[in-house]
Amino acid sequence: MNFQMTMPSIDPHLLQGIMSRHLAMYRSKVPFYQATMLDSLRQVWAGDHRRLLDVGGGTGVIAQAMYELFPLEEIQTVDLVDRFCPSLSVSTRLYDGKTLPFRDDAFDAATLNNVMHHVPLAARAALLKEIRRVVDGPLYIKDHESLHAVDRLRLMAMDAIGNIPFGGMVWARYLDRAEWERLAAESGYRIAARGAPLRYRKGLYGWLFPNRLEITLRLERV
Repeated sequence: MNFQMTMPSIDPHLLQGIMSRHLAMYRSKVPFYQATMLDSLRQVWAGDHRRLLDVGGGTGVIAQAMYELFPLEEIQTVDLVDRFCPSLSVSTRLYDGKTLPFRDDAFDAATLNNVMHHVPLAARAALLKEIRRVVDGPLYIKDHESLHAVDRLRLMAMDAIGNIPFGGMVWARYLDRAEWERLAAESGYRIAARGAPLRYRKGLYGWLFPNRLEITLRLERV
């Protein structure tokens, strides 16, 4: 039975309790977006994964939340810059952006959560191939998908709002559906599942930044 069919939706207030232990801003801010993002990963989650690699983990709080809310025994999160919260219980590690410091097939699964659009275009296939080397299982990607130039402007604005407070990267290049398919194929993967659209935003904010911009994929090795 798929994991997402056995678990209820993540309570944003429960997630707030986890995240606020590591980032003070969440003591007063309920992480509705992040709860929806984790629900979207549950939609496409498949298999019994014990060791997870989270690439581009940023502060590490999402990896920490996944460790506490998903059926995992170990999570290793890596990034180019040390912005990891010191209070995390998950393992953190820096890497050079090219070679992941792990042996072949060291992990059962991997995640890239709102990371790929910040990776230079020329480096994306190489990153996925390197993840494929160290992960003997699926790669879960939460990211964005654009239809046209207006979408790209929307996503640029949304990324700035979301990343500047954390010192995160602002530069980005977003893919359309065909580009996601080509990237997967070039990297030795296939897109095995797409999550159904979820409600990340509502009201005026949802009109300005349509929920269809958010996608979740499960990539499997071929």
